Parts: sequence; structure tokens; C-alpha cells
Amino acid sequence: MHEAAPVAFITGATSGIGLACAHCFAQAGWALVLTGRRQERLDALQATLEKSAPIYTAQLDVSDPHSVANVVADLPERFQHVHTLINNAGLALGKGPAQSAELEDWYRMIDTNIKGLVTVTRHLLPKLIAAGPGSTVINLGSIAAHTPYPGGHVYGATKAFVEQFSYNLRCDVGPQGVRVTDLAPGMTASEFTLVRMKGDSSIANSYYEGAQPLQPEDIAEQALHVASLPPHVNITRLEVMPLCQQWSAPTILRD
Repeated sequence: MHEAAPVAFITGATSGIGLACAHCFAQAGWALVLTGRRQERLDALQATLEKSAPIYTAQLDVSDPHSVANVVADLPERFQHVHTLINNAGLALGKGPAQSAELEDWYRMIDTNIKGLVTVTRHLLPKLIAAGPGSTVINLGSIAAHTPYPGGHVYGATKAFVEQFSYNLRCDVGPQGVRVTDLAPGMTASEFTLVRMKGDSSIANSYYEGAQPLQPEDIAEQALHVASLPPHVNITRLEVMPLCQQWSAPTILRD
């Protein structure tokens, strides 16, 4: 079974949605290339999952183009034939207003959420095209691509890029049988918020108080569903929100 298992390449696999995708796809019998910045977490993940599925791990910061090129070039033969790419690596930093934001935070979000995503995608596209009909690119977007809010500035803009890049990419690779999906979660409880608040757990925890947010596993199940559909079916954008997260009327600024 393992020899015939399709290969999924997952970025940011050491926490949150990426980690949940690793578990979900392994349980479904996929072979996995798991990447992330924290080698010790990759080692622990491999030890946990390798009884269920073929696993290959590589330490990777997607914002480093040379590292991306090397990881893809050095994939072992068993993991060369990538069927599905899950571009999960991404982050938000800070939630204050734009006028008090740190430029370095903005640059890091752009480097990871945009430049990292397109770099990984470009290096893997030849493998995805070679995999034939049914191969899939799943880009982790966000409802922030469409829903502006105070403090969303650059993060929301990067996710708007992810959405439009996904649409345009599909125009190019669809004729080669490659599907592209913008998977856009709403509020999801994970380390994402802790990173955004720069390690301040009190602020991060208060964000979820009294709410029932999505769990990373909820999004991982959707990713597996998207990747497992018949080759002629392409879910272009899949927005997933917890029921507790509702839209609100525009704010009116008054004198």
C-alpha cells in the first residue's frame, strides 16, 4: 500500500493546520514530505507517523529561496512524484494599527506568506504537472482576504494575494490537469495567534474565550477532501468559518 501511496508535500508541518494535515493525510495512507523550521518537531512527527505512512522530513524556512530549491532538488526517489502541495506555512505578526506597526513584521509576513508560497509552488510545479490529472495545489488563505479589520493591514493583504494567485495559477496549470484551491479558514485555535501576539499567551488565550473556534483538524479534513476528489473536480475557493464567527455591519465613524 505504501509503495502506491500518493505524495503530499506540506509546508509548516510542525504546528497548527500543517501538523493536523500531516496526521490526517498519514491516516488516509498518503506518503508525506513534511517541512518546517523546527527540526526537533519534525523528528518527533516522523517518529509518530512513520508507522502509518512513508515520511520524509526536511528543515525548511520557505522565505529562504536557496533552501527551498535544495529541499525540492534533494527529495528521495520515493518522494519525487508529488501529487499534492499544501502551502500552509504562514504567519501574522502584531495586531496594532498600521501607524504603529513594525516594518520588520510587515516584511516577514510578505516574505513568508507571499514570497515563500510562490517560491515553493514554482519549484514543485513541474512535479505536479508530471503527476498528471488530479494533482492539486492547496494554498492556505484566510477570510482576512475579504474581511478587513483594524490591525489586519499587511496580513489581510498577503491573503488577498494568495487568493488571486490561486485563481491565476489555476488558469495556467488547469489545462495540464493540476487543480488549485484557496482554502480560507476563519477563526482557528492554534499557535498562529500565539505567534501573532509574540508569545503573549494571556492575549492569545483571551481571543478564544467564550467562543467555539475551528480546530486545525477541521481544516485538515477539508484539505484531504479537496485533494481526494475526482480529477475533473476543482474547488476553486473553500471558505470555512466556525458558526460562532458572524459578520457585522460596517463601523460608522461619527464626529
